[in-house]
Amino acid sequence: MSLGGVSEASRATPEIQMIANKVRPQLEAKTNKKYEKFEAVEYKTQVVAGENIFIKMDVGHGCFIHIKVFNGPTGKDNYELHGYQTDKTMDEELTYF
Repeated sequence: MSLGGVSEASRATPEIQMIANKVRPQLEAKTNKKYEKFEAVEYKTQVVAGENIFIKMDVGHGCFIHIKVFNGPTGKDNYELHGYQTDKTMDEELTYF
């Protein structure tokens, strides 16, 4: 992967689930919804001045959300929700947004 390019999709790991859990309150505040299920399925990364992490989330009932999480260059696990896309499907590719 070149600098600024987005990686290939990988199966979500426990670390990716932890990152998703950290930004869950931010997502729930923005969407005005509480998600019973919040399971990371897959992810892609992009190295910028820090790192963007794109995560496909299973939120139950056959519904998926793509979230974009930013971690600054300090590497201090300061995760921020920088975007999200709702009404996604399991088969929909996780892409840059």
